[in-house]
Amino acid sequence: MKIHTGEKPFSCNICEYRCTTKSYLLTHMKIHTGEKPFSCNICEYRCILKSTLRTHMKIHTGEKPFSCNICEYRCITKSSLQKHMKIHTGERPFSCNICEYRCIKKGHLQTHMKIHTGEKPFSCNICEYRCIRKSSLQTHIMKIHTGERPFSCNVCEYRCIKKDHLQTHMKIHTGEKPFSCNICEYRCIRKSSLQTHIMKIHTGERPFSCNICEYRCITKSSLQRHLKTHTGAKPFS
Repeated sequence: MKIHTGEKPFSCNICEYRCTTKSYLLTHMKIHTGEKPFSCNICEYRCILKSTLRTHMKIHTGEKPFSCNICEYRCITKSSLQKHMKIHTGERPFSCNICEYRCIKKGHLQTHMKIHTGEKPFSCNICEYRCIRKSSLQTHIMKIHTGERPFSCNVCEYRCIKKDHLQTHMKIHTGEKPFSCNICEYRCIRKSSLQTHIMKIHTGERPFSCNICEYRCITKSSLQRHLKTHTGAKPFS
């Protein structure tokens, strides 16, 4: 009945978490103690919940029980499928309170806000480079310091830094175009290409704006090139 009444009699003595049962509270406390009793027998992954471990094991088995009814996307969790479906519906429930940026995931918004705060929590241990995303740091290290390109195409000589870059590249060979416009017949390989298409052709939206002049554009890379006109640097062709 506590579910219906909203009563949450069990509370954490460290944070503001409250719950309906003692077992939920005991599970929650493992977040503070760092205890991760469930471990994968294939890799070093450890977690708090048995159900989380079962989900993790699908990474090793390749099982993807949830599938999109519009494109060929398949995934491990129902929540991932729900997030994916927003690509097709155009839903962007999270919005920035400073600029017009909107996104599908709360985590994406949290990362975006660092653009406004100037926070760059990830730093290179070789040079002074700092960045917002861990993935950007990993890319920086491989691109600038090691030259490593661990992922290679088995059809052509293409090599790249990230696995998802390779997965996107392979669609050139397979002809797969999983992202489709819900207004016209346009289809493409990359989500970013679809977003650019929609803004350029259908909405006229230009979410990136110059803080010096009135210039507005569709992509971040276009804004970066434009800003070089103010600094006097020669823009990349």
